[in-house]
Amino acid sequence: MVLYTSPFPNSFLSVLHSFSWGLIFPCYWLTDRLVASFVPTTYEKRQRADDPCYFHALCIIITTPIYLALLVASLPFALIGFLLWAPLQSARRPYIYSRLEDKNHANGATLLTEWKAAGNGKSFCFGSANVCLLPDSLARFNNVFNTQARAKEIGRRIRNGASRPQIKIYIDSPTNTSISAASFSSLVSPQGGDNTNRTVNAGIKRTTSMEYKGDNCGSNNSEDSREDKGGAGESNEGEENSCIVRINGEDNGHMSDAEPDTVNGQAHASGPAEPSLEGDVEISKTPNHKQKEGDSGSLDSYSASRESLVKVRVGDGTVDQSTVNNKLLYKASIMKKTSVRKKKHTDETFDHEISAFFPANLDFLCLQEVFDKRAAEKLKEQLHHYFEYIVYDVGVYSCHGCCSFKFVNSGLLFASRYPVMDAAYHCYPNGRGTDSLASKGALFLKVQVGSTPQDQRIVGYISCTHLQAIAGDTTVRCEQLDMLQDWLSEFRKSTSSSSTANPEELVAFDVICGDLNFDNCSSEDKLEQQHSLFTHYKDPCRIGPGEDKPWAIGTLLDPEGLYDEEVCTPDNLQKVLESEEGRKGYLVYPTSKNHSSSQKGRKASLKGNGRRIDYMLYTEEGLYLEWKVEVEEFSFITQLAGLTDHLPVAMRLMVSTGEDDP
Repeated sequence: MVLYTSPFPNSFLSVLHSFSWGLIFPCYWLTDRLVASFVPTTYEKRQRADDPCYFHALCIIITTPIYLALLVASLPFALIGFLLWAPLQSARRPYIYSRLEDKNHANGATLLTEWKAAGNGKSFCFGSANVCLLPDSLARFNNVFNTQARAKEIGRRIRNGASRPQIKIYIDSPTNTSISAASFSSLVSPQGGDNTNRTVNAGIKRTTSMEYKGDNCGSNNSEDSREDKGGAGESNEGEENSCIVRINGEDNGHMSDAEPDTVNGQAHASGPAEPSLEGDVEISKTPNHKQKEGDSGSLDSYSASRESLVKVRVGDGTVDQSTVNNKLLYKASIMKKTSVRKKKHTDETFDHEISAFFPANLDFLCLQEVFDKRAAEKLKEQLHHYFEYIVYDVGVYSCHGCCSFKFVNSGLLFASRYPVMDAAYHCYPNGRGTDSLASKGALFLKVQVGSTPQDQRIVGYISCTHLQAIAGDTTVRCEQLDMLQDWLSEFRKSTSSSSTANPEELVAFDVICGDLNFDNCSSEDKLEQQHSLFTHYKDPCRIGPGEDKPWAIGTLLDPEGLYDEEVCTPDNLQKVLESEEGRKGYLVYPTSKNHSSSQKGRKASLKGNGRRIDYMLYTEEGLYLEWKVEVEEFSFITQLAGLTDHLPVAMRLMVSTGEDDP
């Protein structure tokens, strides 16, 4: 299947489309600004409350007649442009595929070789978020504004969170299986000789891998770091410099000083613990990572996060004790938190957390509500600093492909570190109300994640979707879930090049991500909760229809509280959501026919921890029979605090092959 790198099959249609949109855009922009001036957000209301001169009201009185006059003048040109634009949509392709052009930062081909090196399997990390990038006037109805600036900042935070350094934490205490909220864990063995590995594994209770893959972070590569890497000699080629910390002793909420392991570059924490480790110390320069303009504002958005970036660069041979300790001191509260946080639900087979950052080494990202085209371009530009492959501007316009006229696209965007092999999009034909104006649908992708020693391709399937949003449209959403399953089955059949007798491809995973616009606890969503999709795909947060796991929280934030000081930063929002009372104040809770419409009146009596409408599902059906897929970690992410009214979610899957390490 050919991937479409441009919206039209030839340059003539592209030029004609640009010309028609150029005629429409002034009218579109003026209308957007005019409406936006009358829909203030709570942030703007608070600012205006302190304005004794009513300056903003004066501005509206002056600018409104000007906007109206210009709008009327632009209407004839917009009409001509629309008459050209609408027919062109029949020739428009359903998406645009973008690949990073800078070959110095391209790393997708390199990632494919990692599967062979992994030996007994590999983990993959998936993220999903509704980013509410509508035209500014419409975004304000969700209490967010300045769509263009938000798009750039959202992309910056995501790629900085995903490309940050990592550490590995080994916990020897049998009573402490906690992990840091700073990152996901990846259960991998430490680097070093066989004897060393056996010694280390004997004491491991939990491994938190925050291993920074500098070679895979796109444009974060720096010339200086490449020179350092090249000068280290061939023996270090391919190695990843990461900090490995082992925590021994009683689970007393403290961490001792680090001791270097001179054999394999590990920092070992044991013995009597210090009361605390405070202060910031400059971290060592890490390979292939250079802080860019705005990086600090993204990772440290508006305030410093206590889950900070920890990295120790350990060279070959003996390491000086003071050097390791100094490098570990950077935001060392992350270590203290690792030591004191316990997993409350010990019967769970995987780790779960509320994290202030997107997971390090994020492999795949599915976004919803990227409706604004200019915002999509800004977002894509930022994401390309980390993701090599992006599919965006997904959907159809005008009457092409769907029953009703579509003014905006589907809002779906997909980003990947691994090569995209095939892609397909389908529009839901049964949208109602305002949702029918957007070409909401499903985007299906096939990615290559590795190859076997026999040169068989290892592939994965990812589906990204956004269902009907209007409350009460249960039947519509169930029909859309039916279509989602049918389209996915057709996509897998049409893109498969394997036969049972002679498989050319081995399927490693099949994941569905998206905003499904129903939760698992509302009494009005019972039909969706019992849909057959959940018999084929597993929801890591779900016990059964109508019941979520105790640690699962809602992903829909109360728009009125987005700019409260308590939740306007990733750190603050994380702290609030970790408490039940905090969640009641800032999450939207499931609806019930037996309670009043007042949210504050129903929160105390309803079960659950908020409306969880953003899902990540996976299946074990249709995969390579000899492999096993299981969830390694699940996370609710607060890094986009103040930028959207949804909580992003992330899931790491471990694909185990059962083979011995090479």
